[in-house]
Amino acid sequence: MTTAQALVAFLARQYTERDGRRHRLISATWGIFGHGNVAGIGQALVEAGNGTRNGTRNGDGTRNGNGTRNGDGHGNRTRPRMPYLQGRNEQAMVHAAVGYARQSGRLSAHAVTTSIGPGATNLVTGAALATINHLPVLLLPGDTFATRPADPVLQQLEVPYAGDVSVNDCLRPVSRYFDRVTRPEALIPAALQAMRVLADPAETGAVTLALPQDVQAEAYDWPEEFFAERVWRVRRPAPDTAELEAAVRAVRSARRPLIVAGGGVRHSGAEETFAAFTAATRIPVASTQAGKGALRHDHPADVGGIGHTGTATADELARTADLVIGVGTRYTDFTTASGTLFENPAVRFLNLNITGFDAHKLAALPLVADARTGLEALTSALAGRGYRVDPAYETEYTGAKEAWEEQVEASFTTPDPTARPTQTQVLGLLDTLVTEEDILINAAGSLPGDLHKLWRTRSRDQYHVEYGYSCMGYEIPAAIGVLLATRTHERPRPVWALVGDGTYLMNPTEIVTAVQENLPLKLLILQNHGYASIGGLSEAVGGERLGTSYRHRDPDGGFTGPPLPVDLAANAASLGMRVLRATTVDDLRKALAEARSAEGPTCVYVETETPDTVSGPPPAQAWWDVPVAETASRPAAVTAREEYDRRVAARRHHL
Repeated sequence: MTTAQALVAFLARQYTERDGRRHRLISATWGIFGHGNVAGIGQALVEAGNGTRNGTRNGDGTRNGNGTRNGDGHGNRTRPRMPYLQGRNEQAMVHAAVGYARQSGRLSAHAVTTSIGPGATNLVTGAALATINHLPVLLLPGDTFATRPADPVLQQLEVPYAGDVSVNDCLRPVSRYFDRVTRPEALIPAALQAMRVLADPAETGAVTLALPQDVQAEAYDWPEEFFAERVWRVRRPAPDTAELEAAVRAVRSARRPLIVAGGGVRHSGAEETFAAFTAATRIPVASTQAGKGALRHDHPADVGGIGHTGTATADELARTADLVIGVGTRYTDFTTASGTLFENPAVRFLNLNITGFDAHKLAALPLVADARTGLEALTSALAGRGYRVDPAYETEYTGAKEAWEEQVEASFTTPDPTARPTQTQVLGLLDTLVTEEDILINAAGSLPGDLHKLWRTRSRDQYHVEYGYSCMGYEIPAAIGVLLATRTHERPRPVWALVGDGTYLMNPTEIVTAVQENLPLKLLILQNHGYASIGGLSEAVGGERLGTSYRHRDPDGGFTGPPLPVDLAANAASLGMRVLRATTVDDLRKALAEARSAEGPTCVYVETETPDTVSGPPPAQAWWDVPVAETASRPAAVTAREEYDRRVAARRHHL
């Protein structure tokens, strides 16, 4: 077999197992082909059942596309199939793979193959997103010739001081594991290491195997053991006894504890255990963007998002907490309000995390363990000691939660059905429509802040906001990945990609993929003629909204003219989507309902109104550190610096 054929055959026989349930580790391969991978991985995918020729039928009803050669050393005519998915942009293919992995609980992933040159470097942004969010994806970029028959070859980066560097080295810092396979036999240890990292809940992220184009096509006599079915068990490490005892003492001595739920709760599948822990202790739960959904919005202990985009309830509890219990969170600056949120001089931290790196943050007591296993141990240890928060504290936070819900309801209210809706009113209309089956996907702009503060999450996986990297253009391909992951359901779950016009223009091309696969993607485009989120931030920090509006130039060289005549609805339609235009609140209500019931890819397009003090979202409840010019001649920047100096004085290191 060629190196590429061997790799595809190997990948098709890798499985994960957790809690007795088995999942295929690499369930499909995305690919855009060029000279760097078309004759290697491309040809191998044809062999793996993606060609036009019929082959022998396997026991699962799939065809292996070969039928005349074994090639796997097992003396049989069947070979597990490797499905191929066609993308339009390399970065988008990684986003789709990440969406699939997140929806699959990190137990199943996709591979992504590209040519050399720009195809490979287009992977970098997606790889960074995957690694930062601890989500598995296997990257298989083509590479320049290992044998160097000609130097340079097309798209080769020449580095005068090193002969072994290619553009794929850009992927090293954003990969959890990287290897360049310069000989066929080198694939064996590289592939095994790649699977180990992908299946490790503490290490997982982007994994890169750079594949020189000549090595991909080179044949080798492979040991048959390489193709044996392998099961990578996803471990659930239990906490250390001493760490657990210290954690129990910390919880029992706390008068105003607060839990910060992060993405680790979801990755561990710990929601039921988490709910049992809060039922036993009555400790209130605030959530990060990744952790939202750890509890349903109507759970008594759920106090909403925390930090700069959090709720007033959660942030006020954070300011007075004497113990902050982080569960599966890495404490980004949005969560900590850039080190200004946890104001209590006596505050201490207890962090339950599967990685020691995150468990030790903020000088915390570490409880290094799987989230579910750790919560089970903590619940059991506390049960025999009768711990529960003071009833007065419980009454305090549940009353504050009710008051915040009144603000949410006011933001969602749409009194005039003939008016153009605000962004928060759009969310309010969607809120009245969805059930626990719906999944919302977003990543960047002003929507993540509004969603974090206002959205009423109904199920563990409804809220899918990528805010580790907050990458514009993630939403549409990620929605495709989620739809692929939920295909096993009797009927497709409604999956919504929520995008502003700025995000849409970054990466709309995977609409074509949704049309090709006939996936019932629900795309909601909110047109506000620019970057609303950064526009507001620019104004706040003295940037005077430069470059944040999509408008014609004015005579003075600025961008204050009429909005650009860009028709994003027409663009989506030109890519194959059915498009529903809405101009009023009433129009939008009907369009959203129609889109939700649609069986094919459907877009709802609405131009939103600038919010006012009545219908807009509540302002930020905590600060976020964006440094302001220390010296400036323009009054806006001078004023912004004065406010910055006042805010930054409250920042502290938790030692």
